[in-house]
Amino acid sequence: MSERTAKALAKLDDLLPLVKGLPASTNSEELVESAEALRRAVAAFHMEAIRFRMFTVERLLKATGEARCLAVFDDVRHELETAGFHTRSHAAP
Repeated sequence: MSERTAKALAKLDDLLPLVKGLPASTNSEELVESAEALRRAVAAFHMEAIRFRMFTVERLLKATGEARCLAVFDDVRHELETAGFHTRSHAAP
């Protein structure tokens, strides 16, 4: 872990228990796996994996409609973008 990723990893550490605590659904397993993979991608500075996993986790979280998880996810995105990581394949609207 570096100083660049420390805050984002801390936010991901906040997000993971929330995701794991969500009620079971058809996407629960995929969401947990993708969130864990996102954490690994951030820890490894893997830019393409970060963008891919951010997209997947965001899509799955939006499907749950869980506001707390989405808020923490937005914090993760903010920390990554503040650290200079691109979290989207295109410019944000």
